[in-house]
Amino acid sequence: MFQHLFAKRPENLKDDLLAGLTVALALVPEAVAFAFVAGVSPMVGLHAAFIVGLVAAIAGGRPGMISGATGAMAVVLVGLGAAIPKHLGLDEGTGGAWLNDVTLAYICLAVLLAGGIQVLAGVLRLGKLIRIVPHSVMFGFVNGLAIIIFMAQLTQFKDPATETWLSTSNMVMMLALVVGTMATIYIVPKLTKAIPAPLAGIAAISVIVIAFGLDTQRVGDIAKVGGSFPSFAIPGFGTDVQASAEAAGVTLPGFWTLDTLKLVFPFACILAAVGLIESLMTMSLIDEMTETRGRGNRECVGQGLANVTCGVFGAMGGCAMIGQSMINIQSGGRGRTSGIAAALFLLAFVLFGSGLIELIPVAALVGVMFMVVIGTFEWSSLRILHRVPLVDALVIISVTVITVATENLALAVLVGVLLATLAFAWKQASAITAEHVDREDGVRDYHLRGVLFFASVTSFRDHFDVAKDPDEVIIDFAEAKVLDHSAIEAINALTERYQKAGKKLHLRHLSDDCKRLLGRAATFIDINVMEDPHYKVADDLLD
Repeated sequence: MFQHLFAKRPENLKDDLLAGLTVALALVPEAVAFAFVAGVSPMVGLHAAFIVGLVAAIAGGRPGMISGATGAMAVVLVGLGAAIPKHLGLDEGTGGAWLNDVTLAYICLAVLLAGGIQVLAGVLRLGKLIRIVPHSVMFGFVNGLAIIIFMAQLTQFKDPATETWLSTSNMVMMLALVVGTMATIYIVPKLTKAIPAPLAGIAAISVIVIAFGLDTQRVGDIAKVGGSFPSFAIPGFGTDVQASAEAAGVTLPGFWTLDTLKLVFPFACILAAVGLIESLMTMSLIDEMTETRGRGNRECVGQGLANVTCGVFGAMGGCAMIGQSMINIQSGGRGRTSGIAAALFLLAFVLFGSGLIELIPVAALVGVMFMVVIGTFEWSSLRILHRVPLVDALVIISVTVITVATENLALAVLVGVLLATLAFAWKQASAITAEHVDREDGVRDYHLRGVLFFASVTSFRDHFDVAKDPDEVIIDFAEAKVLDHSAIEAINALTERYQKAGKKLHLRHLSDDCKRLLGRAATFIDINVMEDPHYKVADDLLD
């Protein structure tokens, strides 16, 4: 029953387990950092990383992909957290400890609803929409994400107390440790493939720092890792929270009321969209790297189930993580076991090994992420910018800039797809042509080439001179295609122009789908379809 969860060969199982261990080490500071961004406790982020990672690895559609708490979704939750005080009628700056619990409850409700939307998207088979994302958008997406990952690491070069850059001596030590980690990751694969290079880099630098007692920031300096597994608690307000709020003079609204859902549901929709776009884009990237194919619809369901579980257990939710996925793939993780192992190792760290994890120098993890940045960035896109069409180059640059500027991956991808779509429509609109031939019987044949749709109807109309055309005209669609309602209206308008001039217009060689489209519209437009007698079908069907 569960044989699909595990690698088929022992050596793959070993690679998956080691890759999972490496990923788990990198997940700790990321989860803590994203929890801070969302304005919740570090443990909420760690719980989300474990739950999302485990459920998505089991139920998702892309073996080898790592999921967890992400910055993209954390940014959305910041907006929800900011809207809650106004929703409760609080003045700016007021509140208390009870407000943190209320905020977490709202976040859990949003994540729960977002997960439901994602499951619905998978059931409706909307995962296949990722196929419409052009390669230029993919380039811009991974480039922008690589830059975001790089910029996120720069905060580790600042003093957490003063938010200023480290002193010269500390900066030199930090850089030396980062470079040492990167060098280890680069050299180890040339010597042996028995252990993942990122794991070797973390281990080597950790040993050096601990053995020599170097004064540098550790994971434990960021936040305490140890904790307990989250309890089962469907989102709502507990009695303690209600009592604390009433003591502060605030009456909390009903948690599942329509008014509350009006506040939360838009954020849930955004969370669902951001999570699915980032997950499906990451899946496509891994598909390309591993020359395999994931299952988009199943991934939608897997991500949705993961977020529903997070909402029930009081975690902040998440989606696929491109950085950790790259670490996993580069470490040899290919099967579901790697994602499951990463989640279980993370849970073990939180429950039992927090003391050891807190000793790991942050510089080692920064070095790993810098190598991820180098591996993630599509350097080839820089070399081909002057070779690809100008529109594709603009799409690559636009998606990269929007991704970095807004850190809204969904917006960046949507803008990129929109730009590429508009460019394609413009190109197709200008590509429609019509050449005419006058027959001996006085009939003029127009041979139409191209796609007739909303963007090309103007060009289509310009090819016909009703006043100068003979009494009978045939438009041959053998090399053309009718796509939408605008095309039908353009054909109908042209027919009426010929009728008013006392002339007759025929359509010939329509494809089957075009005839079905025109047939459905026959009740409100007047068209005259002529079939080619060579095919032995009725001539002038609608005459």
